[in-house]
Amino acid sequence: MFTGIVTDVGRVRSVERRGDTRLVIETRFDTDHLEVGASVACSGVCLTVVDKGAGWFAVDASAETLGATALGHWDAGQAVNLERALKVGDELGGHIVTGHVDGVGEVVGRAPEGDSVRLTALAPKTLAPYIARKGSITWDGVSLTVNEVEDTGDGCRFGVNIVPHTQAETTLGGTRVGDPINLEIDILARYVARLKDLNA
Repeated sequence: MFTGIVTDVGRVRSVERRGDTRLVIETRFDTDHLEVGASVACSGVCLTVVDKGAGWFAVDASAETLGATALGHWDAGQAVNLERALKVGDELGGHIVTGHVDGVGEVVGRAPEGDSVRLTALAPKTLAPYIARKGSITWDGVSLTVNEVEDTGDGCRFGVNIVPHTQAETTLGGTRVGDPINLEIDILARYVARLKDLNA
């Protein structure tokens, strides 16, 4: 489990495509205290550390993960939002995040709004019922609040505000129109929708 509070922006050092895809990620984490087998959210995708060294760790991504997330677009040099797994007693600063990406959205708008940046994304139709104004969403591993939602024929368009701190401390400051993004809906919205289906 994670909180959507990014604690490092790493960078993909190498991508080795074989049976699974091995990603080596550079990090400022103290890898002496990062165990092989530990979970790390990499731009919102929960991955398992399979190797490590000073200033880097490696993860393997299956074909399923590459197809269901934006990781299939990653190459060497890609900036990555990183978060270690939540420990009992840690502050829950964002919201409960599982690291299981629900779908890939696309950035369709970027505009300044005061010192903040307003980002707009198009989410797949399957996620539209779970995205609500003032609700939480995880965007490339970052816990954000949805500001507005507009249903479209093929999904929904929604906007978020990125304050200067988040611009500086995550990859979202460099987000561009056309970028694919990993989206995870709020786990509470998922269960509310399931209960609604059961009681229909």
